[in-house]
Amino acid sequence: METTVIPKSSAVFKTLVRADMATLFSNRRSVVISLLVPLIILVSWKPLVKVMGGPFALSTAIGIGLMSIGLMGYTLSVARDRDKGIFQRLRVAPVPTWAIMSSRLFIQLVMIMILTLLVFIVGYQYDKITLSTEGYLLTFAVAVIGGAVYLSLGQLIVGLIKTAETINAVTRLTYFLFIMVGMFGEMGTLGPQVKEGVHWSPYGSVKLMLAASMEPAKWNHDTTITVWVCLGYIIVFAGIGIKNFKWNSK
Repeated sequence: METTVIPKSSAVFKTLVRADMATLFSNRRSVVISLLVPLIILVSWKPLVKVMGGPFALSTAIGIGLMSIGLMGYTLSVARDRDKGIFQRLRVAPVPTWAIMSSRLFIQLVMIMILTLLVFIVGYQYDKITLSTEGYLLTFAVAVIGGAVYLSLGQLIVGLIKTAETINAVTRLTYFLFIMVGMFGEMGTLGPQVKEGVHWSPYGSVKLMLAASMEPAKWNHDTTITVWVCLGYIIVFAGIGIKNFKWNSK
């Protein structure tokens, strides 16, 4: 009688990471766009650096990049693979559930680190924006929290909506609203009520947290509250999204 050899979870995780990396490389156009959009914004906003400050430009660029990765990247890839039945096939294989999603989240984490590094490089080379060593390190850590906010929001969308076409439409609409309402709202052009709402929205909270991390000396009580708000978003969005997530689109 033959015995079934179940592979170790660590080996399965490494295999899934390699597969997800290969998928990411095959969709490199969307990856390049996700990384290119915030860099274009950073370059085009060079005249505003002297007016608004370097942290404002860097935090805006990173914030939009995190949004692209969490919403446009993670959400659409999960919806596409679920529609193709990839998750259903993985579920019947000897693969732990945590490894299936953790490998994808690990890839997004790598993307977040690459994005943050590219923004710092372009900001230094083109806009002449420099931060302290503590500022760079703290921003990297905060970028992970900010990325988790948008990843959890993406999980919420794919958890509540099954159809890939509907997810595509909702994701793009959310992305557009966050950018347009967020950018103009925080400047006060849409009124004080909208400005206050944007301040505590996922967009405003992540951006404020990023800007404060770039200048650790300006980190205050309000910034700490913002971190807790972001953690609250992560818990609520991810909790609902995971609870309602279906492994197939039928």
